[in-house]
Amino acid sequence: MSAEDEYEGGPDHLEEKLADLDEELAEQRAAGLRASLADYELDEDDADILDGFDGEEDGYQILPALPVIAIVGRPNVGKSALVNRILGRREAVVEDTPGVTRDRVTYKGEWMERRFTLVDTGGWEPDARGIDRSVAAQAEVAIELCDIVLFVVDAMVGATATDEAVVRMLRKSDRPVFLIANKVDDAKHEPEAAALWNLGLGEPHPVSAIHGRGVADLLDEVMKVLPEVSAVAGNEIGGPRRVAILGRPNVGKSSLLNKAAGEERVVVNELAGTTRDPVDELVELGGKLWRFVDTAGIRRRVHLQQGADFYASLRTSAALEKAEVAVVVLDVSQSISVQDLNIIDLVLESGRALVLAFNKWDRLSDDDMESADRRRYLEREIEQDLAHVTWAPRVNISARTGRHLEKLVPALETALASWDQRIPTGKFNAFLAALVAEHPHPLRGGKQPRILFGTQASTRPPTFVLFTTGFLDPGYRRFIQRRLREIFGFEGTPIVTNMRVREKRQR
Repeated sequence: MSAEDEYEGGPDHLEEKLADLDEELAEQRAAGLRASLADYELDEDDADILDGFDGEEDGYQILPALPVIAIVGRPNVGKSALVNRILGRREAVVEDTPGVTRDRVTYKGEWMERRFTLVDTGGWEPDARGIDRSVAAQAEVAIELCDIVLFVVDAMVGATATDEAVVRMLRKSDRPVFLIANKVDDAKHEPEAAALWNLGLGEPHPVSAIHGRGVADLLDEVMKVLPEVSAVAGNEIGGPRRVAILGRPNVGKSSLLNKAAGEERVVVNELAGTTRDPVDELVELGGKLWRFVDTAGIRRRVHLQQGADFYASLRTSAALEKAEVAVVVLDVSQSISVQDLNIIDLVLESGRALVLAFNKWDRLSDDDMESADRRRYLEREIEQDLAHVTWAPRVNISARTGRHLEKLVPALETALASWDQRIPTGKFNAFLAALVAEHPHPLRGGKQPRILFGTQASTRPPTFVLFTTGFLDPGYRRFIQRRLREIFGFEGTPIVTNMRVREKRQR
């Protein structure tokens, strides 16, 4: 029995109850529930969420894309330690081994009430011979996808030939660059930082990422030049919807873009990973303009064999920052791989809408025994490996021949409409009340947590906040999400459900 089955009690007729709902009365009841929260201990964040409740049905605000800060530098200069210090939490892996590979490369940070995306490029290094080239490649990618570069140098070692190679590239870019002299743990080491003036990147900022020394001052300076809205991942409100085409190397991403555009715009090669730079293309499909971002297995040179995966994830994260919906391309002629699932997880983590495109469908002919077996296995793989994204629209296509490509448009439109969908607060609370009446939360330690009030705090993705008197079991939260999907749709978008456990005020 799954965790959600514990809450099943036969049919609950929620659809019928909500279909007959008097929306004006539901809003009045929700306002009453909202007012009753005054009896509970609330904090400032609660107030912000609840203030959005008043008049929120008039439409939602499209949040601009967060500005992007990239951290670059050669291995073991302390990039990951600086990431952790800026975030105020241990997120990036920090080890003495240079270039420890990580899956995640982007994080959300905040300083002085300014929110931003932090890109950590510290992922991988090949060997001593390939070091200059790979650090330069990291810097190149980082410059491409950020608004500001933090270039980290080990002040105790001084500038190396690798550092100077990166400096030449940074000087050519039009991005603001902050030179970070790391490992300056006390005042007596500050002259070491001053020696970095001769790199020609302006004033070095002495910091100790490990101890936190100087990092607050650095962030204060960064905030002065950080744009309010990202120039590289900006939301064009009313512009063409932005679609990231993602997938592991050689699944047919570039072929899909070329077929959609009706011309050869991206180099297509049987060699996996021939796309190196993300290519933004305006494409007309289904009578509408779309902005497609094709991303990249980076070119796999022999010495970049391992590193290619790191760069691909860096570019995937960058594309997701720019996109609103991701089309994850899967090759039906091969088994669903861990890499496929990692890419889907990146999309879920980014909160973007999701469409699954099963490509190379033309290779599974109807009258071939081998193809019939592969289809059977594919259905089993989808059932097992993709059970957590059953809500994502699926399209079976052939990017090479263009077969069923037109099905992509309604899938994209559905996913984006769901991503933008808002449920009125009255209706959402009526849904919660009816659900809890039919399927009460089990007693835990002799107590039963109650849901006091719920509201949809935002869209893109739809994010719901539940004010409760106690923690709801994860299975119960999943059950709420599943019934939300069954009744309101949300096909093609992740749903976020946050809980705020609040206690009664002491009289």
